[in-house]
Amino acid sequence: MQLGAIRDFMSTHYLHFNARELVEAAKAYEAHIEKGGKMLVAIAGAMSTGELGISLARMIRAGKVHAISCTGANLEEDVFNLVAGREYEIISSWRDLSAADDLRLCEKGMNRVTDTCIPETVMRHIEGCLLEAWKRASAMGERKLPSEFMSEILGDPELRRHFHDGTTNSWLLAAKESGVPVYVPGWEDSTTGNIFTASVMLGNLPDHSCVKSGTEQFQSLIEWYEESHGAGETPSVGFFQVGGGIAGDFAICAVPCIIQDLRREVPHWDYFCQVTDARPSYGGYSGASANEKISWGKLLPTAPRFEINSDATIVTPLIFSWVLGD
Repeated sequence: MQLGAIRDFMSTHYLHFNARELVEAAKAYEAHIEKGGKMLVAIAGAMSTGELGISLARMIRAGKVHAISCTGANLEEDVFNLVAGREYEIISSWRDLSAADDLRLCEKGMNRVTDTCIPETVMRHIEGCLLEAWKRASAMGERKLPSEFMSEILGDPELRRHFHDGTTNSWLLAAKESGVPVYVPGWEDSTTGNIFTASVMLGNLPDHSCVKSGTEQFQSLIEWYEESHGAGETPSVGFFQVGGGIAGDFAICAVPCIIQDLRREVPHWDYFCQVTDARPSYGGYSGASANEKISWGKLLPTAPRFEINSDATIVTPLIFSWVLGD
């Protein structure tokens, strides 16, 4: 097969250490999909603000991602960027900022994520759209996942007027169009989760019931896994983890829950790759080795396993580009 320019460069130069593992992980991802397997992608960190959507949206539309587990920040920041990305302020000299500089940004209504400042105005714009969606659901006795509410407002003609030219780079919009489920554990730890809590406390919503809980999201994920895993010669579902934290551990626990707690037979995850800068010596999940997951019944020793200790904003788009044939 003729290589694309990125694949050709990686094949030529990425021969050892983390670079070699990156290529091997990309090849195994590609092989998993070609055999008919499905892939869940878990996203932690500030990857949406880091523009992961440029490559992730393409992966979704190409049928190479079949479910997503992400933090509340990644869910909402994809939409913030879609609506107001042109209004973001980039501070290339962010390392030189003082506490007084950050206070001035706060007073200007600019929320900083390393070198990128997100305007408070877009958060308030999204707040208005979501509040109306939450009110409608509450009035009708409907209950939805946090991601379903966010996907719903993407169809709002008034909000769509504000979409900038980069609509193809919104991974949530791609997921909505492609029917890819999105699970958001710990959604309350996000701007929109905070806004929802405040809306209930202010009496703008009758109670918390219109947004499904984390355990209900977990049940939905388990049901998706049981419907999606392969059989016979078809691989089971693969697991590609960007960063660590709750987005990863929430999703990967679906398999041991089915086998150990529900006492049902399902195949284990059939591929695992994690891109992280965390180290195993601190005892956290984010740096836990792939082999450690075998002890918890999350993986089997037969599954291809890759651990790339590097910057996910650099590595993940390269892997996705390889899989896309770039």
